[in-house]
Amino acid sequence: MKWCSLEIIFLLDDVGGSSMNEKEKEQTGKEVSRRQFLTYTLMGIGSFLAVGMLGPMVRFAIDPALKAAGAGGSMVPVADITEITDVPKSFTFTVKQDDAWVKGQQATKTAWIYKEGEEYVVLEPTCKHFGCMVNWAGSPNHPDQFYCPCHDGRYTKDGKNVPGTPPNASLDMFEYEIRDGKLYLGQLIRRT
Repeated sequence: MKWCSLEIIFLLDDVGGSSMNEKEKEQTGKEVSRRQFLTYTLMGIGSFLAVGMLGPMVRFAIDPALKAAGAGGSMVPVADITEITDVPKSFTFTVKQDDAWVKGQQATKTAWIYKEGEEYVVLEPTCKHFGCMVNWAGSPNHPDQFYCPCHDGRYTKDGKNVPGTPPNASLDMFEYEIRDGKLYLGQLIRRT
């Protein structure tokens, strides 16, 4: 057997093949065939691409859970409670907002706030029809309602949409809390 393998090695040397002797073969271990090399290479590249595609998808799926866990301290002071009456009044405030391109930018928000007994009603003024801004007593024909001038949308004082008008949902509300004589606003509460 030794003689046959040596003869093959010498034959390969004659045609320009490998001149690896038996000691070198034992040191390198089993040789990888061309088919195995291509299989390993394609599997490696495929795995790399799969991780590259699945990574952002997993992050996208997990991100809301991470934000909900860390959303505790996002209350912003808006007004002194002495400024708030039983008539809705518009207050503007700024919040730090992150979007896909810019982190921590200042965004100006508006809220309609009034007092109902001992509770406060804090409404977000975006109309649910096409996103225009509503105003309290914005129409002389409806002085005790929120009015959207874009398509004559109307809401009652508590933010519920008036049947027969374009909006199909109530105005959203803000979370709020009272601290040290100030009204603080938090996350938006979606209403249908």
